[in-house]
Amino acid sequence: MLVACASYAGAQELNCRVTVMHDKINGSGVDPQVYTNMQKAITEFMNGHKWTTDEFGAAEKIDCNILLNLTSANVNGDPEAYGATMSIQATRPVYNSSYTSKLIDFIDKDVAFKFSPFNPMHFDDNQASGSDALSGNLTAVLAYYSYILIALDYDSFSPSGGTNYLKRAQNVVNNAPDGKGISGWKNVESQRNRFWIVDQMLNTRFSDIRRVWYTMHREGLDSMYAKPAESRTRILSNIRKLYEVNRENPSSIYMQFFFNAKSDEIMRLVGQAPKTERSQYITLLNALDVPNAPKYNALR
Repeated sequence: MLVACASYAGAQELNCRVTVMHDKINGSGVDPQVYTNMQKAITEFMNGHKWTTDEFGAAEKIDCNILLNLTSANVNGDPEAYGATMSIQATRPVYNSSYTSKLIDFIDKDVAFKFSPFNPMHFDDNQASGSDALSGNLTAVLAYYSYILIALDYDSFSPSGGTNYLKRAQNVVNNAPDGKGISGWKNVESQRNRFWIVDQMLNTRFSDIRRVWYTMHREGLDSMYAKPAESRTRILSNIRKLYEVNRENPSSIYMQFFFNAKSDEIMRLVGQAPKTERSQYITLLNALDVPNAPKYNALR
């Protein structure tokens, strides 16, 4: 499958808004028009590529945002090479409401790439690295997170419905670019990178997280309008399952990934529960999501 930037077809899956920030590298000698071209090219790549075999109507597209924050220029002495962080967010509508629920809210700090405004962006699942490692790394990272967020969306509508797209993300990892300055793909580099995110999502040791994900969205949030108290209790009762997963697999990147997207939502649900019920949830959440423990404790 090989797709160049092109005008969008109505069947594509993503409605992605892209922002390229370059404040940190202003004065590096790069023509500012390059940043405009980069933003346009990434937008067209994300929205113009066919990521699944399913047909999506305009109202069914997955809303997502990418913020590419350029942190260095002239990487390895190449005037077209950059270092960056990438913030990825995506949401899913909740049935019978105007509310949207976060699917992903994550910052990847290991994005190095080469961009030329004169070369179209391509991605091939069978050759994720492309013909040039540093150029291919940008499309590989974008493809990886596209598959992850599509998998999360599918998982929210059917149990383990996104497995095929997690496997595609894992395939990107297995065939990822390799070269000087490129990181984030290998298990030996870190315990909290792209390799481990998808590895844990597919690992049966973490399967309860995916079951909780489905329950939270399809059996909880989507029923909130008709049965608010019952739906809230259904969601919050699953915190115990997350606690058990965390006890067996402490400090996993997958659990952090989950709470990056869901901590605010869970806090609101705990805050709506009767005070007599909150303590049991707060105790578990303090162990699961340590950075947000002060916020949970404030709900007591």
